[in-house]
Amino acid sequence: MRQFRLACLSYVSLALPGSTLGLLWPPMSRSTHEPLAALGIFIVFGTAASVLAGLATGPLLGRLGVGPVLAGGAALVATALGAESVAPSFVVLVCGSVLFSTGFGAADTAVNAYAAGHLGPRDTNWLHASYGLGATLGPLVVTALLGQGLGWRWAMACLAGAQGALSLYLLARVAWWAAAPGAAPSRPTVTSAPASERSPGPAGTAKRRAGRGGPGWRRPGWRRPGWRRQGWGPLAVLVATLVFCALETGAESAAGIWGFVYLSAGEHLGPTAAGAAVSAYWATMFVGRMVMGPVAERTGAAPAMGLATAGVVGGALVVTLAGGPAPAVVGLALVGLAAAPIFPLVNTTTARRFGAGAAVGPTRAVTLQVGASTLGGAVVPALAGLAIGGGHPGALGPVLLVTSTAMALALALMSPPGRPALPAG
Repeated sequence: MRQFRLACLSYVSLALPGSTLGLLWPPMSRSTHEPLAALGIFIVFGTAASVLAGLATGPLLGRLGVGPVLAGGAALVATALGAESVAPSFVVLVCGSVLFSTGFGAADTAVNAYAAGHLGPRDTNWLHASYGLGATLGPLVVTALLGQGLGWRWAMACLAGAQGALSLYLLARVAWWAAAPGAAPSRPTVTSAPASERSPGPAGTAKRRAGRGGPGWRRPGWRRPGWRRQGWGPLAVLVATLVFCALETGAESAAGIWGFVYLSAGEHLGPTAAGAAVSAYWATMFVGRMVMGPVAERTGAAPAMGLATAGVVGGALVVTLAGGPAPAVVGLALVGLAAAPIFPLVNTTTARRFGAGAAVGPTRAVTLQVGASTLGGAVVPALAGLAIGGGHPGALGPVLLVTSTAMALALALMSPPGRPALPAG
């Protein structure tokens, strides 16, 4: 379908600059006379903007639809990259990061909302595999440009041109989204009730009272008798899900952002080899999403997510214990391969986890999940940056191990006793 192809193309293009920050930051920090750990400031400000943009995107999707939000987000990203390519100071770079993250957060939320409402596990993983493809190409492009003697400013200018072309193309294809039934969230339809139920008179009041007191009636809200007996409610499931999303994206982002510094400074790989290894990390995410989508449709979401989470823990352990470049590269690749399908699977099962009767509906839950993942994608890399910037590049391994272990615990809490929040299929 045309909308699916547009969403995939958007993810490929948006991922190109998103995966290059770890490679570009060392020369950027030298150019602006900032320490390596200052990347944490860069990320935190950008993340705050991305979270706010994601939360604001829900109402915008109801009014504008997916197409305009995607085109606008790509335009903001292109503008930000262009501004950063000529930034005279670190402060301007931070402002560019805020603008970049605003556009990226809006576009990312729009794509995930579309996927949650219209795609199954296989197509959702294919969609996120498109992000992995773009993230694989980004480090390769930047490594090639830097290898030719072009500075980080020229690399950003090239990425800005690609984003500008994407925004123009998406703007020209806005009608494709409008032509597809249900392609974008729409405003709730208001259905007129009979006059006796609408009116405040005795007849309407009696009917409402009868409905509330009738057989099988339950007061809406978080507390339901079955959940109360088990001591675990939908609110706790939501919290566990958000924590899981934050930790998963945090581990994934920390490995992608700091992998280059870890391999080059900690494991003494050359810049070209380290850049190729980071590209290979993103390539494993592309492969993992292609492979695990069909697997999840056969085995169910819960077993696939459990296996993938265990793989992230195992990869983090290899990175922590690595005694040379080879095991370090293998460990990072295992983290990427295992983490690849996790967030798409969480997104796919949102409608079942927060369906009819839940206080938070699927669209709102997707917005919160994207916001949580964005927040985690800043906090964990920022914490890793504090340790790495302090002269300990090998600290990436322990950070990944602690994060992935906590992630496994959050996954267990997402399924309360007696009623699995995560469906088997």
